[in-house]
Amino acid sequence: MSETETELDAAAVEAVGESPPAPDDPALDDLAERAELVSQLDAVTAERDDYLDQLQRQRAEFQNYRKRVEAERRQQVSAGVSRLVESLLPVLDGCDAATAQGHSEVSAVGQSLMVALGKAGLERIDSVGEPFDPTQHEAVTIEEAPDDGRQVVTAELRSGFRFDGRVLRAAMVQVSAG
Repeated sequence: MSETETELDAAAVEAVGESPPAPDDPALDDLAERAELVSQLDAVTAERDDYLDQLQRQRAEFQNYRKRVEAERRQQVSAGVSRLVESLLPVLDGCDAATAQGHSEVSAVGQSLMVALGKAGLERIDSVGEPFDPTQHEAVTIEEAPDDGRQVVTAELRSGFRFDGRVLRAAMVQVSAG
């Protein structure tokens, strides 16, 4: 060792208060082991964070999938019920026609059917006296009226129905137009 290196080592010992470890000193092995353990701990922590992130993403994807499947199921059930209700509308029409012709014994059946379908979401569209609305009414005949610029439904020839808020069948009506 040169004289300068010896002086520098002596100055370092004075400044730090201890001598630097020798290359074969066991304290140097402890420092290397600690550095290796810290490095491994950092790697394991990063891997844990990655797995946690993946888990959270999978949970979110599963929740979205569950919501989407539930919405599709509700929509399919609603579409099926809507088709069933629509297939029963001619029965209601028949009951209404029979009641209009004076067959009062059919009236109870029609009312019971309407109550049952009403619980499922079916409702009649009120037409007579209402302004003509092409989204709810189908004008079959038009009669002349005073020129006031309004189109008003004057007679209902066939009932219209809404199911769950959307028009299932437009009412067939007579309209007065001026």
